[in-house]
Parts: sequence; C-alpha cells; structure tokens
Amino acid sequence: MENGGEAKWRFGAANPALEAGGRQSLRSLVTRVFDCVDKTDPRPVAPLGHGDPSAFACFRTAAAAEEAVAAAALSGKHNRYSPAGGVPDARSAVAAYLSRELPYELSTGDVVLTAGCNHAIEIIMAVLASPGANVLLPRPGYPMYESRAALCGLEFRRFDLLPEKEWEVDLDGVQALADENTVAMVIVNPNNPCGCVYSYDHLAKIAETARKLGILVISDEVYDHCAFGSKPFVPMGVFGGIAPVVTTGGISKRWMVPGWRLGWIAATDPKGVLRDKNVLQSIMSYCAISVDPVTFVQGALPQIISNTDKAFFANAMDVMREAAEICYRKVDGIECITCPHKPEGSMFVMVKLDLSCLDGVADDVDFCTKVAREESVVICPGSGLGMKNWLRITFAVDPALLEDGLERVESFCKRHGKAKEVK
Repeated sequence: MENGGEAKWRFGAANPALEAGGRQSLRSLVTRVFDCVDKTDPRPVAPLGHGDPSAFACFRTAAAAEEAVAAAALSGKHNRYSPAGGVPDARSAVAAYLSRELPYELSTGDVVLTAGCNHAIEIIMAVLASPGANVLLPRPGYPMYESRAALCGLEFRRFDLLPEKEWEVDLDGVQALADENTVAMVIVNPNNPCGCVYSYDHLAKIAETARKLGILVISDEVYDHCAFGSKPFVPMGVFGGIAPVVTTGGISKRWMVPGWRLGWIAATDPKGVLRDKNVLQSIMSYCAISVDPVTFVQGALPQIISNTDKAFFANAMDVMREAAEICYRKVDGIECITCPHKPEGSMFVMVKLDLSCLDGVADDVDFCTKVAREESVVICPGSGLGMKNWLRITFAVDPALLEDGLERVESFCKRHGKAKEVK
C-alpha cells in the first residue's frame, strides 16, 4: 500500500485441487437437490438421497452401544488426548473383531483408528500419493475417493462395475487401465452405491488380479455384514495372503451411528508386505499430524463390540431386507426406471433412468431437482457417482415413508411421461 491507497491483498487465489475435489462432493450435490424442495409442501420429505438410517426409530442403535458411550463419557477417564493411531484397548478390540472372520490373527499394531471412514479414505489417498502414482477406482463409486485423490495430487482412473453381472468388477478393464505407476485398486463390499455383495470366488479373482499387477487392494467394508440376500459378507482380508489388503471400516453403518465418527484402517496382510513397504509407518505418520476420533467413543468401543446382542443386528437386517423389497417392487412399477439387480447389501441401489419416456427432463440431475421440487422426494443423481442418467436410491428409510416416497416418484413419472402413440 502506497500513500494511504487501497491495500493489495495477496490471498484468495483459487486452489484448483480444492475446486476439483469439491466438484466430486456427493454431500454438496445432494444438498443442492434438498434445496429444491418446496418448503410449503405439507408432505414429509422422503430422504432417499443419502445413507443415514439413524434418523428413523426402526434403525436406532443398540441400547448396549448407547450405554457404553454414556458410561465412557461419565467415567472421566477419556478426556485426554488420544495417542496417534488410537487408544490401544480400542485398537485391540477392532483387531479381535476383524480376526473373527480371518484365517489369521490381527494385532493391535495392524489397526489405526480414524474419525470415521471418510477420514480413513483421506489418510489412505494421502499416503499413496507419491509422485506419478495412480490408483484405480470403481465406476459407479463413492466420490470421496476421487475428491481426496484430487486434493493430494494422486491420479485416479476409473474401472467399470458391470450391471449385467450383478455389478462385479470388470477385471479385464482393471488390467487394461493399470501401468507401472499403479499402486492400488479400491473395492467397496457390500457395495455403495450398487447394493451388491461380492461372492467369495469374485473376491479371490480380485486378489489374483492385484497380485498379478503388483498392487494393493483397498477394501472399503464400512457396510460389513450389511448383507441380507443370497450371498454372505466375506471380508477381502481373507485373501490377504494372495495380495496385501488395506481394510477400511467403522461402526457408522452396522451400528447405525454415523455421527459418532469412529472408523478404522486395518492391514489385513499376513505376509507383512504393507509393513515391509512402509505403508503402515506412513499411515501412522499421517495420524500424528491429523485429527483423532473422539476419545470417549474410543473408550466405549470394546464394550460396543462385545456387548451388542446379535438380535440387534438380526433385527436391523430384517428391516433393511423389508425396505429393499419395497424399493425393488416399487421401482419395478415405474415405467421410466429400471433396476438391473435386486439389492442384497449396503443401503443403496443403482437404477437406470430412461429419458425417452419423459417430457421436459434433460438428464438425471434435472430429474432429481424436479422430483424434489414437485414431490418432496430427494434422490441422488447418478452423475455424482460417475453414471450419468442413473439414480442412486437409499432404502435405509422408515418403510412407510420409503413406500410413500417411491409412489410420489411414480406419480411424477406418470405426470411427465410422453403420450403413447395410438396405432
């Protein structure tokens, strides 16, 4: 500033990486759709756009989990800072929890606690972002991986999930995309957004492909055991002896408590490749400069895991199965929407939008904004997941509201449907 003139501020330049990451944000996309809802509509909003079942009484978490958190908070023992990587007893509890279904035992040192699974994604993407590296991500897929990769300068390439094959990974496509700079591939099982559950045989083929390419598998299992169809949940870590696996997970979905922000990263890697390649050390180094999960939730974690009755999980899956059935049946009756595969897991299903049946609807985003405005139903456009003119529908909603919401979508499609030619 000269002679008392106006200051020349040196900040405020755009950050291209942040802008690129923001464009991938599913939260902002669904919020924009929510903002289109007519506030004067007396009908309750049907929130079919994001997976937060905790808003509904039928999905309330286990009493044992609530009691464990309350006791931990009131004990006064968990008001201090957490060690980097998490409270040892909580890490040990997660290691034991995951080891139940693995052919080997995890140790406390194999587990790092995170502030939810999104934080786990942040850590993994940052750790893998060496100069020139690339990572393979599924399409359709959870866009947080793309956002975090963009923010840390990690190249990402998209492989397809195949709707005609129950959304299995296109393994030929994976091999075609990979090169000498590829370091990892991501799978989500049970799958968000497709609602599929991968079979033992398919997971084995994924592991063999990763070994052939010399890459690790990041297995997002935040929906672990959220399986209610013909296929049981199988953790990718079962195949950790074939290719190293980094498993991410948490309590948000199985215990229906996304706001508690407690997740984890586990090295399900019995041959110790991740340790030999310094991946675990890099994860711990990142944790030392990052946020920690809430300490009293960490303190409660051993009791949350050990004290939650199996009946809670069974009941939750019964309700989820009922909701998935309602969703599939109702969608089947909507002429302009096709569901390629009945959902068997997670809380979502991908359905294809046929614009040729509709008048005045430009694309999936336009469809969702108009449904929100006219029917107070919020659906996630598939464009936000890499699939233009598809939709992601959440069925983790009170069954009565889910049924009502999909009936409103059907009414919208009938109202905007093209007149059929009379022959």
